[in-house]
Amino acid sequence: MLSTSPGGHVSIDFAGAGGGARRQQSWWRRWKQLSRLQRSLLLFIIIFLLICGISSCPAINQLAAQADTVGETDALILPPMLEPVKQVDPPWLEQTSQRRLSNKGGAAVLASRLHAEGNASDRANPNPNPDPNPNRPEGEAAGRQLDGPTEGVTSWWGAEMDAGRVRGGTEDGDHEDPHVHQEEEPSQDSASRQEAVRDAFRHAWKGYKAFAWGHDELQPLSKSYSEWFGLGLTIIDALDTMWILELREEFEEARRWVATELSFNRNVDVNLFESTIRILGGLLSTYHLTGDPLFLSKAEDMGSRLMPAFNTPSKIPYSDVNIGRGTAHPPHWTSDSTVAEVTSIQLEFRELSRLTQQPQYQAAVAQVMERVHVLEGKLDGLVPMFINTNSGQFTHQGVYTLGARADSYYEYLLKQWIQGGRKEDQLLEDYLQAIEGVKKNLLQRSSPTGLTFVGELSHGQFSPKMDHLVCFLPGVLALGAHNGLPADHMDLAKELMKTCYQMYVQMETGLSPEIVHFNMYEGSSRDMDVKLADRHNLLRPETVESLFYLYRLTKDPVYQDWGFQILQNFNKYAKVPSGGYTSINNVRDPEFPSPRDKMESFFLGETLKYLYLLFSEDPNLISLDRYVFNTEAHPLPIWTSAE
Repeated sequence: MLSTSPGGHVSIDFAGAGGGARRQQSWWRRWKQLSRLQRSLLLFIIIFLLICGISSCPAINQLAAQADTVGETDALILPPMLEPVKQVDPPWLEQTSQRRLSNKGGAAVLASRLHAEGNASDRANPNPNPDPNPNRPEGEAAGRQLDGPTEGVTSWWGAEMDAGRVRGGTEDGDHEDPHVHQEEEPSQDSASRQEAVRDAFRHAWKGYKAFAWGHDELQPLSKSYSEWFGLGLTIIDALDTMWILELREEFEEARRWVATELSFNRNVDVNLFESTIRILGGLLSTYHLTGDPLFLSKAEDMGSRLMPAFNTPSKIPYSDVNIGRGTAHPPHWTSDSTVAEVTSIQLEFRELSRLTQQPQYQAAVAQVMERVHVLEGKLDGLVPMFINTNSGQFTHQGVYTLGARADSYYEYLLKQWIQGGRKEDQLLEDYLQAIEGVKKNLLQRSSPTGLTFVGELSHGQFSPKMDHLVCFLPGVLALGAHNGLPADHMDLAKELMKTCYQMYVQMETGLSPEIVHFNMYEGSSRDMDVKLADRHNLLRPETVESLFYLYRLTKDPVYQDWGFQILQNFNKYAKVPSGGYTSINNVRDPEFPSPRDKMESFFLGETLKYLYLLFSEDPNLISLDRYVFNTEAHPLPIWTSAE
């Protein structure tokens, strides 16, 4: 409609527009009427509100995502680790070429400490089910004291214990995770399981005898052998295993070889540590079990040929010895030795001195322990990995681990103390301090299920890395508790034993990798990850070793069940039809675990021996009150008070 204003202007009124144009014009007129300051303030407020709105969008999305996953998070009782395992038999290659693998690698002080801290002889714990709470808060600081409940125990001084039953790391009523590798519940009795170990040994021996007799190690896939020292390492390492397993025919053929073929008068370099724990330890052990002087004579010959290693400025021994020429030297790339190597030969040299009445052997290794005892560079009893043979000082300080290059130092502190009749207070003090250092600096729990593990410390930074080698620790802790050390050592042993078992059961093959990295952060879907380079399994003994100690000292059959599962998986994924067992490259691939064509001597010397002892119901079969095992599973006698 057209209209004329009093001033002669024409205005246009658009019917049906709802007055929108006039309102828009009115708002604009009002805006123009504002001062510049007022307009600036309004613009600032509008922009501020827009920014706040935009920034709130991610938070809204996150809340929505959390709401969607509440059910999933609440269901995390056991780790949803893997897809269901395919039950397949691995196809073996005709021949696999692989590079050489790395190798293993009533004292007054005691009375006062145990009086102050309380020992297992004085404690009876009312809770028989020490399963960790899967819903405990995560992210606790590394090294805190574990405060979980302990199992009912009246005494660790040689008494049998009424241990609680814990199956697969869960309490009764917990849900089994279908994604974790599961075996059928073993039903075989102990005798049949021991016979299964004998069968495994016979099969391994069959391959060694057919394709590698007299040589160091079998390559079962290529039906060949590899040499390290050229001293028939597998035969010597397996002597006492055959005796303990009552394989008399195999033992006699091995003894004939030792009597007629074994000679140490050879121009060959040997590693001091490896030749001590495998050859010297194996010969001494077999002598004690059989009483045959042949083995003591060979042991004394070998021991005397290793002595040049101690001719260093610091008396810290060189790593390598030429047993034919009588010379010794460090590795070509360094003048350092590893701490584990120089502090894990004492049991054998001490015993050699006792048997031969020649004090020089014990004196040489005692100097090493005395030197390490006073060295600076320790952290709460934890030692670095390297020590210089010239200066006698720790090198590469700041890195602390219970894995490779340091592991058996801690083991031999306790075992020397036991071997000597629990009289050497300095060894005990160093051991107890080191265990406290582990608790303070290296102990942590994983997420989501709270597995207790031992990590590493590098220049103040904690790493959740744990070697399979560290699985020796549960057994050592249990052995210490059996000898009167604090009861919480046994509690920790049981916690770590579950973790080591989970390192097997959470892999698709049911076999542990060499190294795992644990997750520590809330929201993790699995407790452990495995890097590609760490997925190999070398048929190592540490887990079954600790299972043996835990079963022998608690009589809880769950440890036997776990060990039998491991044996079954060795048979499934590592057994070579023509004879022998092989290390594998990939524990995460059950269809093709990628065999490495190598059977380490410790598979016969340690792994199968500990499995056999694990399944034994006779506590006097290598009694822990009469023998102490060296780090290669060769039992040596505990000295009586008269010795």
